[in-house]
Amino acid sequence: MPYSNILVLGGTGFIGSHLIAQLAAQGRHVIVPTRRAVRARHLAVLPTVEIVVADINQDAALAALMRRADAVINLVGILHSRPGVGTASYGPDFAKAHVELPIRVVAACGVAGVKRSLHMSALGANRTAPSMYLRSKAAGEDAALSHPAVATTVFRPSVVFGEDDAFLNMFAKLQSVFPVFPLGGADARFQPIYVGDVVQAFVNALDNPHTFGKVYELAGPTIYTLRELVQLAGRYSGHPRPVLALPPALARLQAFMLEWVPGGPVMSRDNLDSMKVDNVAHGPIAPELGIKPEALEAIASRYLGEAAGRSHFDQYRIRAKR
Repeated sequence: MPYSNILVLGGTGFIGSHLIAQLAAQGRHVIVPTRRAVRARHLAVLPTVEIVVADINQDAALAALMRRADAVINLVGILHSRPGVGTASYGPDFAKAHVELPIRVVAACGVAGVKRSLHMSALGANRTAPSMYLRSKAAGEDAALSHPAVATTVFRPSVVFGEDDAFLNMFAKLQSVFPVFPLGGADARFQPIYVGDVVQAFVNALDNPHTFGKVYELAGPTIYTLRELVQLAGRYSGHPRPVLALPPALARLQAFMLEWVPGGPVMSRDNLDSMKVDNVAHGPIAPELGIKPEALEAIASRYLGEAAGRSHFDQYRIRAKR
């Protein structure tokens, strides 16, 4: 029987916004908690979406939300954390978002009688991975799959691209400013997947009992080095720059400096550690997910090119006013 009341945690972000729109298009009632209603204003216009101001890190608030749902989707994730202590630690921010929250989510599911859960992890998640990020994601998977009464499906996507992404768009914006692009981890390998394909995998799995208790890797059709992705972003956005691959010591220094950029880290040493492991799937996407991933070139060239066109128009308009 289709799940009709879906609680989506972390739903106001890039992937969540796309997923909620798709769930709403199917007529499902989607409950989206947020600590600030303004963050969800773009979702409030959808007729079956309910925005609830709540702090999901409070057990009472999480329990109240669970009582109104018959399925939960946990998309909560962060890319940066303060350092932890010891080689197996996650850092306090990763621990809170990636490990402690999934533990609390499945416990709340058990109490409220919610039988279905979808959980967002990351490609490369492993308890012995070189980065705090990947180790914390692995611990979160274990927590999400731990409750015998909750049918959980875990997804491990590679980097996700799309019109509003913070990945290719970031590289495009930086190349519009700098004449040369110094790059740490230039030879790291990725297999990016389109946000629409990730969302479709979640939607197709939601009511499919064949996906219960399984862990799925999600990756696109092509493997790229980080250098190649930066070059593609520059070319599609109209700002191609020479890419200068940094040796490990300089890459680490660059990452350290970028950790202190105003407004939050752009890159971190832990991100570099994550790139020591290829962000590449071990095989094709499982057929029961019902998706055939789109090629990056066809999609990214369109939205990065459109962004570049808008930028040029804005520049012309500004000059015309002077």
